[in-house]
Amino acid sequence: MGRPTNDMQLNAATPGNLLIDGHWQPASDGARFDVTDPANGEVITNVASASVDDGLAAVEAAHRAFRPWSATPPRVRGEVLRGAYELMVERGEEIAELIVRENGKTLADARGETAYAAEFFRWYAEEAVRALGSVVTAPAGGNKIIVQQQPVGVAVLVTPWNFPAAMATRKIGPALAAGCSVVLKPASDAPLTSLLIADVLEEAGAPPGVVNVLPSRRSGAVVGAMVHDPRVRKLSFTGSTQVGRILLHEAADSVVNVSMELGGNAPFVVFDDADLDAAVDGAMVAKMRNGGEACTAANRFYVQNTVAEDFSQRLTERMAALRVGSGMDPEVELGPLINEEAVLEVDRLVQMALTDGATVTTGGERLDDEGCFYPPTVLTDVPADSEILDHEIFGPVAPIVSFDTEAEAIDLANGTEYGLVAYVYTSDLARGLRVSERIEAGMVGLNRGLVSDPAAPFGGVKQSGIGREGGHEGLLEYLESKYIAADW
Repeated sequence: MGRPTNDMQLNAATPGNLLIDGHWQPASDGARFDVTDPANGEVITNVASASVDDGLAAVEAAHRAFRPWSATPPRVRGEVLRGAYELMVERGEEIAELIVRENGKTLADARGETAYAAEFFRWYAEEAVRALGSVVTAPAGGNKIIVQQQPVGVAVLVTPWNFPAAMATRKIGPALAAGCSVVLKPASDAPLTSLLIADVLEEAGAPPGVVNVLPSRRSGAVVGAMVHDPRVRKLSFTGSTQVGRILLHEAADSVVNVSMELGGNAPFVVFDDADLDAAVDGAMVAKMRNGGEACTAANRFYVQNTVAEDFSQRLTERMAALRVGSGMDPEVELGPLINEEAVLEVDRLVQMALTDGATVTTGGERLDDEGCFYPPTVLTDVPADSEILDHEIFGPVAPIVSFDTEAEAIDLANGTEYGLVAYVYTSDLARGLRVSERIEAGMVGLNRGLVSDPAAPFGGVKQSGIGREGGHEGLLEYLESKYIAADW
């Protein structure tokens, strides 16, 4: 195991250990793993690697904490979340710099993520008091129908590496607001931010056992054991569709309530009446947010024939001008990919597209610099059946396909197993709404390159997931309806 290359510490009380029942502790078998900086491969620090026994101990702690926490007045639960929001704002630069170090995104992107992540705590601080029920008279008049909303129970939360702060708060916020206790299993490529957020929640007053955090290189075994524990009643997962399918099978054994935010293959549709300046601005956000390592990233660009060349030239100029380097440099606009495997996969997809007949207008080959860097890349003349269009690229690559008619654009956009988000650019509002309705996606950015908002329901259809995160709908994912038939 490598030695840390600097003196970075999470907190004097939390030197990369597990958080179980309010105690920061090493793994039960002493296992640890390195966390590296993708910009240079240097070891940042090492953290405890939870075992199955640690996972079950965290479930036990969450189970003990659940009843007292669910009985805590909603306003009090909300105040804990509000306090966590304020602490995240106060410690925003610390959190952002940690995200850059372990994730590789630019400092600007990390600051944006930190602000976005904090908003989930503020939003659900307000939603904690809105687990509303109802009382109505039964249609036959014989009794009253009382419906209560009750917390589902202990929740296992599994988060990815690409948004280590926002994916944690987007799950923890509604779970705590609803009255659930949680066990968070962050991605092993970027676990440090989750540990820091746990430290924030402790400082904000979350009682011991309500929030438990388990970094681990043994993710499958640990999560599988927790999901099969009868005390666990909720699984919320964000990650690949492939892993999501496996976890759905695991959850079926115990009929665990599940939420799944899975892969995406977002189409970015530009009609010939679109404002091309706005469309290119939106494309830069939709494609290059987090360097393209996002499930919401624009993955397939469909541009109407009459404006395809103009749009491609403009996008190429913007992409080629991006400065690539370590995210800690405030002038850098594109940082490294998360690891070497990611670089190899992105390059494989690009080379496959070239074999299919695509043309590179910028980028197209991995950089020789040390670190996991891939240049901003634009591909034109991409055949509509090219295999690159079937994959979630997860990198700074924009393949452009031209189309003729509106119906063709819709068919191309829907020609995928995924259905998370789509982007549509047109100056005709009627067309925009008509196309948005017909595209098979849980979210559509109409003349916008960004859809994420803590107040909005985030999620997809088809193979992109089950359930919603954010908005009031996100709170309902951690609540169950209880019906009481009563006479009076």
